[in-house]
Amino acid sequence: MSDSSHNFFSNSGRVLRLSTFPFVPSLSPPKDETSLNAKLLVQAGFIRKLQTGVYSFLPLGLRVLNKIEEIVRSEMRTLGSFEVLLPALHPREIWEQTGRWSTVDVLYKMKGHGDRDLCLGPTHEEVITPLVGEFCQTYKKLPVSVFQIQTKFRNELRPRSGLLRCREFRMKDLYSFHTSHEDLESFYEKVTASYFSIFSKIGLKDNVFLTYASGGVFSEFSHEFQALCDNGEDTIYVDFEKKIAINDEIFAQVKDNPQFKNCNFQQVRAIEVGNIFKLGDKFSSSFNYLYVKSDSQQAPVLMGCYGIGTSRLVGALAEIYSDQHGLNFPVSVSPAELIIVPLIQNETVLNDIVSLLIDSHLDVIVDDRDVGPGHKFKDADLMGIPFRLTVGNRTISNGVLDVKSRATGATKDITVRELKDLVIAGKFSKWLEDLC
Repeated sequence: MSDSSHNFFSNSGRVLRLSTFPFVPSLSPPKDETSLNAKLLVQAGFIRKLQTGVYSFLPLGLRVLNKIEEIVRSEMRTLGSFEVLLPALHPREIWEQTGRWSTVDVLYKMKGHGDRDLCLGPTHEEVITPLVGEFCQTYKKLPVSVFQIQTKFRNELRPRSGLLRCREFRMKDLYSFHTSHEDLESFYEKVTASYFSIFSKIGLKDNVFLTYASGGVFSEFSHEFQALCDNGEDTIYVDFEKKIAINDEIFAQVKDNPQFKNCNFQQVRAIEVGNIFKLGDKFSSSFNYLYVKSDSQQAPVLMGCYGIGTSRLVGALAEIYSDQHGLNFPVSVSPAELIIVPLIQNETVLNDIVSLLIDSHLDVIVDDRDVGPGHKFKDADLMGIPFRLTVGNRTISNGVLDVKSRATGATKDITVRELKDLVIAGKFSKWLEDLC
């Protein structure tokens, strides 16, 4: 077996051996967590709480987060958006310019050198607007959109629900800049479609509803993407036939709106996993960001903003994809697609199987710890690894391996020879999918 198999999800091997891995699951859930996602993610060895609303992502949890963010990043690039990385530390002056220094109550404010007022960014309109305005000053350079995936900070009064409401969290924020309301509307619809593609790819295909929410000072409505969940923080009203949803906060305000006439709404609980807003010229006006039109006249730039909480999605998936045995992650975002549980002490046989799987381009965990079978099976379920491959006495006697689906509990035998043939043909992943 190649040395790469000892590296944690190395590019060539992507194999993790639990015998040398320090962040293994705990025997019992944490006593200081009340939310389901935090209990499961902490016990499974994915995250650890540093303080209320602030969590460390351990290797398994970081793997989930990275997979989510790569899916998000890919979709943003498909939109034609450019990726940037903006400062988290902001001067007071730019927040005073938009009038939000004293109105945003979740700002982390601090003093810098020379008694200068600073804050940690909970959002980045104040940074991105003048930055893009510096480069895109004529109609020839518009529209344009930029995005980032970054750590944000919000001084929540009562952070709660594990990763669902934190003081420090990861977020993808996208900002678009337009010359007309029609162009803004067109891009807004493209982002909506892109968001549904993201949620589908991470396992929430039929679970997320575009939900009407308050538009604030920018427009009549904004939109949230709400994932149905019995333990969700939000109450929404859904017409499942018409695929229309309304946030509880505005339901009383829109009951006479003709858009929602004859809707058959049902009250459900949900988790907000994304939101989109039409900002208009609110921020461009604050920074006097005008563009030159084709007739040489100046006009304000119109903006939109579009957010997805990527670390929040880890918590949402843990809430939605779990059962009495633990986590149950979709294949696309699981820290590994397959966990190998050896019940025999035969390193040669185990290494041969691991070597085969290296070539299958799957992320693989090998539970080669010196613990009993029941302990290994329980931890495999707790971690939510989609497929479990058991190496036992039948493997030695006639080359048979047992494969089990975490999602359905379905089992199927496969011989080492069949496994090799499927890997060579590039069809083992499809074989696993068919098991579900």
